Amino acid sequence: MPTKLDDIDRRILRALQRDGRLQNIELAREVGLSPSPCLRRVKLLEESGVIDRYVAVLDASKVGLGLSMFARVWLTAQDAETIDHFMAAMKGLPQVVECYIMLGESDALLRVVVAGLDEYRQFQATHLTRKNGIQNVKTDVPSQTVKQSYALPI
Repeated sequence: MPTKLDDIDRRILRALQRDGRLQNIELAREVGLSPSPCLRRVKLLEESGVIDRYVAVLDASKVGLGLSMFARVWLTAQDAETIDHFMAAMKGLPQVVECYIMLGESDALLRVVVAGLDEYRQFQATHLTRKNGIQNVKTDVPSQTVKQSYALPI
């Protein structure tokens, strides 16, 4: 069940999504609260799980991982064991930065981040195989990133 958020909570969340390193005093000023109530609200948002964690967002190309590939995956079967095995395998692969079980044409959608095409070919040949419950893979190569956001529209 979704957590009830008031306008101040939403302002806090929008500010922290924009800059998770905001000091409490700056955050309080931005959302129109004094520091103590602001800190209390942030703690409640963290404790309730609305704020899941804080991370640094890296520029992939500056760390040598400038290629994102989207892989549509068809599994060898639709049973729980095959799906569970596939999910466990994908969770263990650092190159898989997003993995979704899909309703529709394919069974799963992956976003794989690698240095280049050769690294992706090697990754696909090693990991996107029957041993991980995969029957077929179709890879899509984006030609341009138009928008990439981690902020939810709250």
